[in-house]
Amino acid sequence: MSGANGGGTLPGDPPPEGAPPGGRRALAVWGIGVAVYFVAVIFRTSLGVAGLDAADRFDVNASALSTFSILQLLVYAGMQIPVGLLVDRLGTKRVLGIGVVLFTAGQLGFAFSPSYGMALASRALLGCGDAMTFISVLRLGTRWFPARRGPLVAQMAGLVGMAGNLVSTLVLARLLHGIGWTAAFAGSALAGVVVFVLLVVFLKDHPEGHEPEPVTHQGATYVRRQIALSWREPGTRLGLWVHFTTQFPAMVFLLLWGMPFLVEAQGLSRAVAGELLTLVVLSNMAVGLVYGQIVARHHGARLPLALGTVGATALLWAVTLAYPAPAAPMWLLVVLCAVLGACGPASMIGFDFARPANPPERQGTASGITNMGGFVASMTTLFAIGVLLDATDDDYAVAFSSVFVLQAVGVSQILRLRRRAARRERERLVASRVTSVHVPV
Repeated sequence: MSGANGGGTLPGDPPPEGAPPGGRRALAVWGIGVAVYFVAVIFRTSLGVAGLDAADRFDVNASALSTFSILQLLVYAGMQIPVGLLVDRLGTKRVLGIGVVLFTAGQLGFAFSPSYGMALASRALLGCGDAMTFISVLRLGTRWFPARRGPLVAQMAGLVGMAGNLVSTLVLARLLHGIGWTAAFAGSALAGVVVFVLLVVFLKDHPEGHEPEPVTHQGATYVRRQIALSWREPGTRLGLWVHFTTQFPAMVFLLLWGMPFLVEAQGLSRAVAGELLTLVVLSNMAVGLVYGQIVARHHGARLPLALGTVGATALLWAVTLAYPAPAAPMWLLVVLCAVLGACGPASMIGFDFARPANPPERQGTASGITNMGGFVASMTTLFAIGVLLDATDDDYAVAFSSVFVLQAVGVSQILRLRRRAARRERERLVASRVTSVHVPV
């Protein structure tokens, strides 16, 4: 199998002739794209540390509070395929630039929103801009680095994104309770201005001499063909379901419901709850480095890592929710948060199924399809938890049990698609090697 690497190469193979060069220049340009994603994640997760404050500020219940994140993720998920198509057609720099303008405007709007409705509109705008960042960064990586570096580059992008989550947890939370709602959110929006300037001045879509083939077919026919061909590949669909099944438990916890769960259900102080949320982020960053190295070297480890993460997450949630006491012990909450940290790196494995299944001109579209998975699952779970909390008088054990339902759906689809995707990868690898053998020198 070609595993996590595109272009018919295996870990350890030399890069094929004409592959992107990588090197310091690539790292510098890619770093600008990752900086944009870093700021987008700060803005995306800012509500996670402000959920209780938002409930008081706008005088809303749990269901209405969850609507903030649901709408943001609904826009994000709905934008994934259009953004993938835009990246394939317009290039990374233009799409990232549009994204920065939108998510910065959304963060500013959220800072000054006088009503619940205006705040909802601001989060939707933020979600639209956020949706344009990660796929663009993935595309930037494939244009500047050899394909064999794909798994590690993707995991490193995810790691930097989690660093943005760490900033929300540690810095923005303190600013929020120190200088107030408006000043904290408006001040953070300045980061968007900084990365926009860096992007305009320094970012390039691809190295010199590695220009992509011009796209000859545009319009509705081009769009339908890109989506249909990407979806037809079993690796794309398997990537979507891996992303769906692995990402959402940690996303839901960090984006909104972790702080209320730890404070209201477990009786912790906000400071201690914040430390546990920080642990999730730190665990994510550490596990991301490990998973990236493993997948880059052992492509057969992709599915065991993904399914192992799902199993460990389900086990720890089951033990925590069923613990025979009013609150779980601290050691168990620490282990739960450490395991939740593996969810983000495991979700990145989904792209390592979609990437080798699609040629370069469909990478944006295929990544968009894959990236929908976890955000659709997160959006569904955010809504389910909010509704169940209101229906059960804040019974968090019942509400968080919705996690198991989506995990079961996702695992069933992964098991259904895994053999078909593996067979298709073997066929593509054999075909590419036969072609390379017969190419005249």
